[in-house]
Amino acid sequence: MALIVRLKTVTDLRGKGDRIAKVAFRGLSFYTRVLENCEDEAPFDETFRWPIASSVDVNEMLEIQVFNYSKVFSNRLIGTFQMVLQKVVEEGQLEVTDTLIDDNNAAIQTSISIEIRYQAMDGTVGAWNDNEFLETPNVRSDGDPHETDILLPSHRQSPSKTSAAERALWRAGKGVFSAMKLGKARVPKDDHHRKQDEPAVLEAEDLDQKAMRLGGGLDPDTISLASVTAVTTNVSNKRSKPDIKIEPSAGRPMDYQVSITVIEARQLVGLNMDPVVCVEVGDEKKYTSMKESTNCPYYNEYFVFDFHVSPDVMFDKIIKLSVIHSKNLLRSGTLVGSFKMDVGTVYTQPEHQFYHKWAILSDPEDITAGLKGYVKVDIAVVGKGDNIKTPHKANETDEDDIEGNLLLPDGVPSERQWARFYIKIYRAEGLPRMNTSIMANVKKALIGENKDLVDPYVQVLFAGQKGKTSVQKSSYEPLWNEQIVFTEMFPPLCKRIKVQIRDSDKVNDVAIGTHFIDLRKISNEGDKGFLPAFGPAWVNMYGSTRNYTLMDEHQDLNEGLGEGVSFRARLLLALAVEILDTSNPEITSSTEVQMEQATPVADNCTGKMEEFFLFGSFLEATMIDRKNGDKPINFEVTIGNYGNEIDGMSKPIFRKRKDGGGDGGEEESQLLENESDEEGTDDGEFVPVSSTPPMRPLITDRNYFHLPYFDKKPCIYIKSWWQDQRRRLYNSNIMDKIADKLEEGLNDVHEMIKTEKPHPERRLRGVLEELSSGCLRFVTLSNKDQNHSSRTRLDRERLKSCMRELETMGQQAKTMRSQVKKTTIRDKLKQAQNFLQKLRFLAEEPQHSIPDIFIWMMSNNKRIAYVRIPSKDILYSIVDEEMGKDCAKVKTVFLRLPGKRGFGPAGWTVQAKMEIYLWLGLNKQRKDFLGGLPCGFEERKLPKGQGVPSFPPISLLYTKKQVFQLRVHMYQARSLFAADSSGLSDPFARVFFISQSQCTEILNETLCPTWDQLLVFDNVELYGEAHEMRDDPPIIVIEIYDQDTVGKADFMGRTFAKPLVKMSDEEYSPPRFPPQLEYYQIYRGNSTAGDLLAAFELLQIGPAGKLDLPPIDGPTDIDRGPILPVPLGIRPVLSKYRVEILFWGLRDLKRVNLAQVDRPRVDIECAGRGVQSSLIQNYKKNPNFSTLVKWFEVDLPENELLHPPLNIRVVDCRAFGRYTLVGSHAVNTLRKFIYRPPDKKAQHWSMAGEIVVNMEPEVPIKKMETMVKLEAHSDAVVKVDVSEEEKEKKKKKKKGSVEEPEEEEPDESMLDWWSKYFASIETMKELLRQQEAAAADSEEKEEMEMTDGSKGQGKTKEKGKALKEDKKKKQQQQLPDAPEKKKQKIDEMKVYPKELEAEFDSFEDWLHTFNLFRGKIGDDDDSTADEDRIVGRFKGSLCVYKVPLPNDITKEAGYDPNFGMFQGIPSNDPLNVLVRVYVVRATDLHPADINGKADPYIVIKLGKTDIKDKENYISKQLNPIFGKSFDIEATFPMESMLTVAVYDWDLVGSDDLIGETKIDLENRYYSKHRATCGISKTYSIHGYNIWRDPQKPAQILSKLCKEGKVDGPHYGPGGRVKVMNRVFTGPTEVEDENGQKKQTDEHVALTVLHHWEEIPRVGCQLVPEHVETRPLLNPDKPGIEQGRLELWVDMFPMDMPAPGPAIDISPRKPKKYELRVIVWNTDEVVLEDDDYFTGEKSSDIFVRGWLKGQQEDKQDTDVHYHSLTGEGNFNWRYIFPFDYLAAEEKIVISKKESMFSWDETEYKIPARLTLQVWDADHFSADDFLGGIELDLNHFPRGAKTAKQCTLELGTGETEVPMVSIFKQKRVKGWWPFLARDENDEMEMTGKVEAELHLLTTEEAEKSPAGLARNEPDPLEKPNRPDTSFIWFLNPLKSIRYFIWHTYRWLLLKILLLVLLLLLAGLFFYSMPGYLVKKLLGA
Repeated sequence: MALIVRLKTVTDLRGKGDRIAKVAFRGLSFYTRVLENCEDEAPFDETFRWPIASSVDVNEMLEIQVFNYSKVFSNRLIGTFQMVLQKVVEEGQLEVTDTLIDDNNAAIQTSISIEIRYQAMDGTVGAWNDNEFLETPNVRSDGDPHETDILLPSHRQSPSKTSAAERALWRAGKGVFSAMKLGKARVPKDDHHRKQDEPAVLEAEDLDQKAMRLGGGLDPDTISLASVTAVTTNVSNKRSKPDIKIEPSAGRPMDYQVSITVIEARQLVGLNMDPVVCVEVGDEKKYTSMKESTNCPYYNEYFVFDFHVSPDVMFDKIIKLSVIHSKNLLRSGTLVGSFKMDVGTVYTQPEHQFYHKWAILSDPEDITAGLKGYVKVDIAVVGKGDNIKTPHKANETDEDDIEGNLLLPDGVPSERQWARFYIKIYRAEGLPRMNTSIMANVKKALIGENKDLVDPYVQVLFAGQKGKTSVQKSSYEPLWNEQIVFTEMFPPLCKRIKVQIRDSDKVNDVAIGTHFIDLRKISNEGDKGFLPAFGPAWVNMYGSTRNYTLMDEHQDLNEGLGEGVSFRARLLLALAVEILDTSNPEITSSTEVQMEQATPVADNCTGKMEEFFLFGSFLEATMIDRKNGDKPINFEVTIGNYGNEIDGMSKPIFRKRKDGGGDGGEEESQLLENESDEEGTDDGEFVPVSSTPPMRPLITDRNYFHLPYFDKKPCIYIKSWWQDQRRRLYNSNIMDKIADKLEEGLNDVHEMIKTEKPHPERRLRGVLEELSSGCLRFVTLSNKDQNHSSRTRLDRERLKSCMRELETMGQQAKTMRSQVKKTTIRDKLKQAQNFLQKLRFLAEEPQHSIPDIFIWMMSNNKRIAYVRIPSKDILYSIVDEEMGKDCAKVKTVFLRLPGKRGFGPAGWTVQAKMEIYLWLGLNKQRKDFLGGLPCGFEERKLPKGQGVPSFPPISLLYTKKQVFQLRVHMYQARSLFAADSSGLSDPFARVFFISQSQCTEILNETLCPTWDQLLVFDNVELYGEAHEMRDDPPIIVIEIYDQDTVGKADFMGRTFAKPLVKMSDEEYSPPRFPPQLEYYQIYRGNSTAGDLLAAFELLQIGPAGKLDLPPIDGPTDIDRGPILPVPLGIRPVLSKYRVEILFWGLRDLKRVNLAQVDRPRVDIECAGRGVQSSLIQNYKKNPNFSTLVKWFEVDLPENELLHPPLNIRVVDCRAFGRYTLVGSHAVNTLRKFIYRPPDKKAQHWSMAGEIVVNMEPEVPIKKMETMVKLEAHSDAVVKVDVSEEEKEKKKKKKKGSVEEPEEEEPDESMLDWWSKYFASIETMKELLRQQEAAAADSEEKEEMEMTDGSKGQGKTKEKGKALKEDKKKKQQQQLPDAPEKKKQKIDEMKVYPKELEAEFDSFEDWLHTFNLFRGKIGDDDDSTADEDRIVGRFKGSLCVYKVPLPNDITKEAGYDPNFGMFQGIPSNDPLNVLVRVYVVRATDLHPADINGKADPYIVIKLGKTDIKDKENYISKQLNPIFGKSFDIEATFPMESMLTVAVYDWDLVGSDDLIGETKIDLENRYYSKHRATCGISKTYSIHGYNIWRDPQKPAQILSKLCKEGKVDGPHYGPGGRVKVMNRVFTGPTEVEDENGQKKQTDEHVALTVLHHWEEIPRVGCQLVPEHVETRPLLNPDKPGIEQGRLELWVDMFPMDMPAPGPAIDISPRKPKKYELRVIVWNTDEVVLEDDDYFTGEKSSDIFVRGWLKGQQEDKQDTDVHYHSLTGEGNFNWRYIFPFDYLAAEEKIVISKKESMFSWDETEYKIPARLTLQVWDADHFSADDFLGGIELDLNHFPRGAKTAKQCTLELGTGETEVPMVSIFKQKRVKGWWPFLARDENDEMEMTGKVEAELHLLTTEEAEKSPAGLARNEPDPLEKPNRPDTSFIWFLNPLKSIRYFIWHTYRWLLLKILLLVLLLLLAGLFFYSMPGYLVKKLLGA
């Protein structure tokens, strides 16, 4: 479907001039070329084609505008022609001649003649009429051969007609940096992209003028510009963009560290348990310690897992947290619940971490059970080079809102349900052989059976569980029809399902192929989203090559690591998810993986089988690595197993299915018949040709061969059968193209910003316009869907969601376009970058269809190197947008080594560079498969196919060839890779073009070579039509090498370029020629390795031979012999600059060849000129230079971007005139050192009248930085006593209004440095929160702006946000009018969550530090390896300026010509300084001992001083508080690098370094920011906030004013001070320790210091009093933080008055307290026991209590026996002594961890009291009835009576008054005992009346009390009812009570009966004897 317009001529023009026309339809406009000097007629004769997807509507318009073209001014409109297309739609073709109309709609005489054709789309895609596929020239009647070209879909425009003038325009926008020029080359794209090819005709300036001409109708803020750099490179129709990065990055192992802190658990289900948390990452397990009898254990234990694996493996590892009950050495314990999430989920979080989040535990054995508790954890995953910002650790007092802080990523609901994941495995095809064939051959010989040599089964891994199908014995096409069922929470926190086909083997099973299903791609969580669904669809698996070897070196590829190098198999699978209703009783509650049978699917469910045709032609094969030997080489192309003759399957897989004629059989056979009729012979059976004929390579140069293809280009063609699922690929192609276009545009914008081109915002508007039209285009195109039968649910749902996404994206892009202004461009760029990521994500199709194409280079039948080409990239479609981006295009590909061999340097050498042409499409669409090849060839076919037009050729013979000369202007390179041990290289460049190569000269010892050399390649032969060459020249490859005296040159990097082509009939004249130098990015593997500045031109040698070529004129260097320099027109224009160097000194020089550096010197070189520093006579004694400033003059390019780098080299002067290189540094950009004279006009504002700066008491929390109000206020004087800050504090304290009234804040003497520190941390956290909130707000605003056009997406997100906002507001608004109490103010300081250097730009305000490098760069792509190459540092600075300078600078007062631009620089003589280091604490240290802890201590090194604080190590702590200060005397410059290290103390063996941080003290000392001693917020002369600096604020101020030559300070009355023209005000009195007030100016002086940055000219921010947080690093684990250290450093020069003593920051000692708890009574305790005799319920109650962490000191009351009502009376006292840190609200316990521990470990745990009620049993274990835990800082006030005591009091569900025992001291009341019932609900199991009394140890000693009811202060005995007497003591009494009362009659009856029985017994017993006696002795 297309609309084609041929613009023939425009006649009757007036005057003579250059004409240009613009043709527009549907918002897409094309420009013609410029016709120069036309008189009355302009014969344009150009054709334009719009591919269209939706039919043309009869009312649509076509518009043509004709302009007078002007190079300088904007184009002037001559007239416009508009036409409604109704007639065209009806007739299909039309010729029109008509007059134009002018601006006022009046007709003018100029007329235009055009011809229009409209190709409509008839019927569905099924029935094609021939002409649509191939416009064969003989069908056509028109004479113009060019037009027929144009109508072939691949040739868009007859390019040879494009005039030089138009190219000229293209050059206009050309940037110096072309980020990989041909990278921007027009990717052969659809016609849309022509929009970008021409419009640069309207250059930025023209637009501005046009805007003026239209009388401001065009606001410059709305102008948008189409592609700029895209235009500048030649329009490419037939070539694709080559990929610049060659090395595969996937699969390469990296370092990762997973750190997990288990803080505590809450609400664990179960009674009186002993929980342990098991942390499992992958296969590694670690356990916390066991906490006894508690449901809410507190651990605070830190675990670290280190891994060295590839990212894919890492992110699939599962993190599992499980809580286990009563685990010990003998038994494994029972699982309470567990939580799973994969590492990838954590890594995708902001900052790669979850901080203080609650994980929900569930029981995997019983999914109906509901939640089993919560565990609070921090999880962070760090890769190399990630730095994690840990939110600042301080006291966590805030009541934890568990529900609001769940451990779940954003957007996952907190209530997750259980779901079943059904993975259905149907069958597989095309499996490779996996066993040796020896046995099989024997079997075949004996029995005659031929077996397939593979026994496959499928294994599925998901969320840490594994399922398998059955094994199908010996089958290449196994049939399973089985499903594997996983039960997992939904949405799962595991991103990928791993499906693997494995071969079952007696010894070990190996993977055949692996596929990952990414759940994010097969589901959508939005409101209109869908559950994960997949298939039934085929997935293709790739891996190692198919030939079977016993030890496969590429086995990893089959496991899914790295890019597969060959097709392995395809598997038919489906996935469905069912959410379970857990309340349903039939449900099986286990989560075991199950395997069941699945119902088979019909054959045709995955689509109709279609015959696909793949054609390829090899146009060039060069740069073949010489290592491969000179055996004949051939190339093999495979798609699936088709074409794989060596180790594919013997039989084509699908042939049988096709013959079996599935359900699409008849239709298909009919199609084939039609086809064969029309073609004369049935080509259905041609034999595929899948590899090129072997050919011996020829030598190109020392490293590479090439194949002599010259004019005979071999071809391959393969038929294959696949299910027709092209629609999937088409949709993904459309999105890819939109994304490519967007990416290119964004690169343009970045480029424009980087090179400071005007109006980047216009380009961004153009990009957004293109994006929005592209998105809307997608919606129309993708909607016309066919063959519904084989579309899966996922296809339908994905299509819907892609359409929704793209529609909203289109609308957002539209709204964004209007918001793009100069100021907002950065933000909008970021957003557009997000669009790009989203598009790329959407474009990836999860359900595969046609497998990828592999091209292998074979030498001697061995596979050597390969390239893999995605099938979608070369798939043909009749709709342009849907066509693959490389289909029917010539693509340059680089072959690489397979698998691990491709890593590292081996993978950087190109194995071969090929120019290939590929076409893949339905066999029945294949008529046009040669359409995109360069013209001018004859086809050579096999004898069988002679004379058959559609029979593919076996080779192409080019009859047309053009001869060119290539000129390569190699000017210079910069920032190259250091390849020698000296840290420099000897670089030369090798340039490859077609089969020729040349080298530049070798420049020794430099990383920034200026070759300034012209390389001429003569007689370059290119095959094809001349005009195609002009637009599509082949690419040039430039490789940079390092020359070694011995051995082979080392590869240093590679880049590509496209030459600018001049045909023989074109002028060599501006603006197109001569070409400009441009920067090309050099790559080495995946990392960038410098830039190359060069220009390339390809000049056609015409009939007259070389005489026609422009002469090579340039300064011919006699010295350089035959080397030609870059000619004049191309080399940059130079002007004279002066470079001044400040030489300060050298630091930390390492040894060179084992000898120490003694007499170093610095050589500076730039563009061939340079200067040497003075020699340092004795480096050890004084490493500073004696002469500070030197300069040299040099010619540099006018264009700053072309400035060469400046090289700094340090040499050591040895005896006998020898020099050794110590190290070097290249300053790549001089821009930051260029001095630009200040603008005179700009300075006036600052000299205006006085400006009063009024200092108000600031609200520190509300503002980010203290803002200065620039207006006069009446109340200038500030009261110090009460301030806003207090109110803030008050508010913070008063979280809920119900809290007890605050006690008086302790007096001044109670406050210490730590009070200040904790207050500051609170402020910092609040600030961070506010920043986050502000960020969220702005984001929300953006979202609102963006989504106003689209429906309310992100609603859920907003809801969440709204909740958070509300919370925040509540916190902020609480009790603003609370009664203010006069309260002590806590002064604060600044706590920086990062290093001070980060805040103050490394203190390089005038003194810069340049690292000196020596040694090779390592080969593992790592930039961090640079650390090892640093051999020292040069300190100094540069200043570059054009000479001569304006006069007024040198005329200034005090100007010293010796110092040039570096005026007012301090002397660099040695200087003695007292350095005072305060180390506050460390957080998150890396564990160093086996027990997962460390015993840290501090080590400080400065010069020769080495302080080890080993005695004071802190046992088993990862968050130690050091609180120490160290004083060191040092001499700058010798001792200026301070190292603060944390070591781990070990009893045996040496101590290990945990991590260290280095601080450059010298830069801090000399910095203008005054980093010697921080300036505190307020000035006081006593107390905790005493002024530390020996200089008072007023002295500091006057010194600053003097140094900066500033007028002032002038103090005035009423606390005023004037500096320059600013007036500051402040308080005037200061209070000494006795409370006396004194007059002082210090406060106002301090105010000025705080606002010093506002003083014009000299102002800069001064370093405030602070604590900085520095990361600790360990050289053994580069790049990964080992913890953080909080510290600050003060420095005092020794020649000034000595400072006072150091501030005491030693850790607060815990205060000793005693808590007395009296248990008076219990009530309503549940009755557990049944009475033995009576069945009555009773309980034997006792109460147990302990303080958390001191379970071993638990105390029990006596037992109240036989309570019948649940009432118990105890009057029993517990006594708990404990140490308490009030500031952190924690109890401090020191105890040995185990019997074997060497020393005690200090634990800090929350102060919590546990009370439990138990039922005592004599013979079995006591039964736990219930308990309550009271947080002593914050617990509910007890009820007055037992009646008022309810369940809510314990669960905290309702608002109850809270108290703190530390404030109340004594509390008495009733509290409930709680326990969980069978249904996991909380229930009340009793009530206790208790009294809590807190005393300090001193008070306790004064009023002692006894335990239980003992002396002193004994409690009276409880009055218990008689029933409670103890059996053993009073048995009779008990009997009387229990038995007599109830059963006395029964007892009497029994007694009577017993007596009677006894009587009868005796009677019977004595009866016989008596009888006998009577009888005998009667």
